[in-house]
Amino acid sequence: MAGHGAPATRAPDASGLTVGIVATEWNAEIVGRMLERARDAAADAGCAEPTVIRVAGAVELPVAAQALARRHDAVAALGTVIRGGTAHFDYVCKSVTEGLTRVALDESTPVAQGVLTVDDLDQAIARAGFPDSTEDKGYEAVVAALGAALAVRSLTSGTRQGGSGAGPT
Repeated sequence: MAGHGAPATRAPDASGLTVGIVATEWNAEIVGRMLERARDAAADAGCAEPTVIRVAGAVELPVAAQALARRHDAVAALGTVIRGGTAHFDYVCKSVTEGLTRVALDESTPVAQGVLTVDDLDQAIARAGFPDSTEDKGYEAVVAALGAALAVRSLTSGTRQGGSGAGPT
């Protein structure tokens, strides 16, 4: 399970920023909980109610994320891909990861990858933010996207966020 060495998850003050969330219909119980927690993160950060759109499956996430990235300061993509007995899992995971990365770079908008890629349903439940879960990836995805949006915004506003101190000032 991931999570070792992860920073504490705290919603930043992102008042005034807009958030888009795209979530898959597959694995509805898992993704539904992740979506609920993603909305909680946006509220905790002081954002207005996020724009939420649903798509059939994980392969459709990048194009929907791109549409959201054109109109929002930050985007979170949520889904669950559970390994099966064929190579389909590998193709879907690679396609989604590369697609969401491309959207973020092409649109200059942070797109958080909140897509669980797991071996079985128990792993998905453990990462989906249920009361007994060990991780909360829906919440974490929105926090990550907003944190990145604030960092990018600080570059255009002339303020400097904390960092290693290396590089130009």
